[in-house]
Amino acid sequence: MATDNEKLVDKLREAGISRAAIEAAWPTWWTEEINESPSGRAELRFALARRLGLDPKPLLGERVEFVWNDEARFKHLSTEDAAERSALTSYGISLGRLLLHATPDPGEALNATPEELREAILAGAPYVDLRSLLTTCWALGIPVIHLRVFPLETKAMHAMVVAVDGRFAILLGRDASYPAPVAFTLAHELGHIFRRHLGDAPALIDLKDPATAQDGDEQEDEADAYALTLLTGSPKPDIETNVDKFNAPSLASAVLNAGPLYNIEPGTLALCLAFQREAWPIANAALRFIYTEPKPVWREVNGIAESEIGWDQLSDEAAQYLRNVMTGR
Repeated sequence: MATDNEKLVDKLREAGISRAAIEAAWPTWWTEEINESPSGRAELRFALARRLGLDPKPLLGERVEFVWNDEARFKHLSTEDAAERSALTSYGISLGRLLLHATPDPGEALNATPEELREAILAGAPYVDLRSLLTTCWALGIPVIHLRVFPLETKAMHAMVVAVDGRFAILLGRDASYPAPVAFTLAHELGHIFRRHLGDAPALIDLKDPATAQDGDEQEDEADAYALTLLTGSPKPDIETNVDKFNAPSLASAVLNAGPLYNIEPGTLALCLAFQREAWPIANAALRFIYTEPKPVWREVNGIAESEIGWDQLSDEAAQYLRNVMTGR
């Protein structure tokens, strides 16, 4: 990059945008020859502005302003400052709009109860798990991807729902080796959508894990209840055991046997028990006995997205940018 571009990158970094996000958004058509042209330098700034959710006019003067500043709803706020919140909001909304542009609109209102969604999924699957949730989301016209490039140096985001003209996209920030925790996060975000928690806001951002956050937020409680009902059939599943003490292997064996009987995914069943008994270390350890071939969950999430996104609806540059965000390249 030339000196002029280095100054541009420095301004973006000063605004809190991560180097990885800048590199992912940098257009492939950029060359040093184009850099010699004022119009080329302007087009570079317009391209970056579109992808990072920035106002292009200030960027032409090497000043960074986010398009969406205080419009999103944040859950579990802690130490994030206004600039970080603006970066998360603008980056996420820009991606959500791009995803929805490449996702067919089924033209149906999203008003299903968790019981209705669960019944529909169980008609073709033994239980509601991450894969069945993902395929259901795409069937409903709700694209879901896992972010491999974040706008901030630290992730500072668990998940995000983006709303555009009555449609929704979900961006997952949490990664794991096992699908059950991510399945709960996705079901929780669906709870926000179906319970109309966004209102007129363009986005709702869960900064922390909703499974462990306890800050007395009524909407978060509603989203949790929706998720648990969707995953288990009850907003407050009561998990009983015939022993008071158990270890990870015995817990894994028990939920593998009980899960199919109650149409509850075994990993989800283990996590429900962990929440009820405050036995998170044992339940988390049990997951490695439940899932014998663990792999990063983001690969499954984005593998499904790769096959569902209407890539032909995007320009080559936009498609490459989206793939950069989904692969971390």
